[in-house]
Amino acid sequence: MRCDRSDAGLVEKLDMAIGWGKSFEEQVEEGNQRISAHERELRLPPEARIRQKRLETLNLSKSRMLQQLERAKHKAHRDVLMKGLAAIEKEIEDVLRE
Repeated sequence: MRCDRSDAGLVEKLDMAIGWGKSFEEQVEEGNQRISAHERELRLPPEARIRQKRLETLNLSKSRMLQQLERAKHKAHRDVLMKGLAAIEKEIEDVLRE
């Protein structure tokens, strides 16, 4: 096999890319897992996909609300955040019961 300068540069780049963190095999496996998760999601009925996306959105909102609550200094602001958090948690429960 012939190796010219452009091939050597490519090999160096590949070695460097692989050298930074995970091995190539680990990266391929993670990619396969992401594809598998996506395929599983596509196999779900549309109603289940909508429900799953709604739960993801609600959980993201809940985590943002909790972060804001940690930083809130004023009682009035904390009260508003607590009411919002309670509403999100209730909606999560409602979606889970469907």
